[in-house]
Amino acid sequence: MPAAEHDHVYKILDLVGSSETSIEDAIKNAISRASKTVREMRWFEVVQTRGHIDNGTVGHYQVTLRVGFTLEE
Repeated sequence: MPAAEHDHVYKILDLVGSSETSIEDAIKNAISRASKTVREMRWFEVVQTRGHIDNGTVGHYQVTLRVGFTLEE
């Protein structure tokens, strides 16, 4: 008997994305790249934010994401 639509099991994957522009772009970069090889991604959580300082300005932003994806049956 197939599982009900609401009975999901997720695997969690940690990703790190970066961007010279913004935290949001760092998130989008990580998810976009991962979506090329990881199927069924459903949600993400930002677990860490950091960056690089270059000559007194922000050189780039870096975020660590926890991404949940459903397992295939």
